[in-house]
Amino acid sequence: MDVLQLTSRERESYGIQLTYSILWECALGIAAITNIRLLDTLEKPKEYWIQTRESVSAELSEELEYVEQNNTWKALLQILHQQEFSSLDAFQQYVQHLTDIELKFICLPFVGNQHQADREQAAQGEKKAIKELMRITNNNPFFPAYIEFISSCEAESLKKHLIKVMNSWYQEIVRKSEQETKVILEKDYQSKKEKQQKVSSEELVQWATGGVTYTPEPSVHTVLLIPQYIYRPWNIEADIEGTKVFYYPVSNESVSPSDRYMPDYFLVQKYKALGDEVRLKMVKMLFEHPRTLQDMTEKLDIGKSTIHHHLKILRAAKLVEIIDSKYCLKNNVFTLLAKEFDWYLEK
Repeated sequence: MDVLQLTSRERESYGIQLTYSILWECALGIAAITNIRLLDTLEKPKEYWIQTRESVSAELSEELEYVEQNNTWKALLQILHQQEFSSLDAFQQYVQHLTDIELKFICLPFVGNQHQADREQAAQGEKKAIKELMRITNNNPFFPAYIEFISSCEAESLKKHLIKVMNSWYQEIVRKSEQETKVILEKDYQSKKEKQQKVSSEELVQWATGGVTYTPEPSVHTVLLIPQYIYRPWNIEADIEGTKVFYYPVSNESVSPSDRYMPDYFLVQKYKALGDEVRLKMVKMLFEHPRTLQDMTEKLDIGKSTIHHHLKILRAAKLVEIIDSKYCLKNNVFTLLAKEFDWYLEK
């Protein structure tokens, strides 16, 4: 059915905020080293993580095991979102002065405004609210167990753990390369700040994340972009009240600022993905309209496994996504790709 458009109001978008801190690197480093299944996919080789784990003190090793068991890296990130901490000491003092209920409420994940009462009650140990939070997050691989843990743990022990693991990780791992890392984060932050004046909010998110398409949601008024080096090449998404968060990987240009010929990692991946005759045909087909795997297999007369392999490469390069069981080009992807290439040539 056709729709008669009687409003002239444009679709509202979201505002962009940018920030960075070495404390985010601490928390994300702790998250990375305790996520064993992801170690093979990180930019730093698996051997680096194994050697790092073997080199830490017995005290830190014990705390990392606790993180691995209970996913308390999430609690660290939740706390870091409460305010801008000027130092690790400021973070520690903040945690120490939280009441038990305040600590648990902050550490519990935000799952929507309509569930804030459940979050408050779960922080007070209300079993019905805890079960409800676990139920509505059961599609997440770790949220239900994490919610149960946070809601029922001894708050003072949790405080000591969070302070100890952050302090030990900073002292033993982060401190030795802190100044170098700060320069990289600052460089990337300034780069995105500069582009913020030249592109739309949605384009900035797509460029910073290497292709994540994030369209406005009714309850989200702000997107917070936080550059990170330790978790490259992954983007990590999170939700806090009224805000979508992307901890995005810093660009190659920020890592090697003295090399003006260094292209961005995501730019390289996109052009590599396009450098194939079959994949270019597939892109043209998807430019016409979204298609199923079966449709593309029949049109190209190529085996389904081969088509699937090519689609996997296009998806990894953030050129193609799946919507309603059909493959389609990401919104505005080639307009932005042309801009990215111009930015590379002009830098």
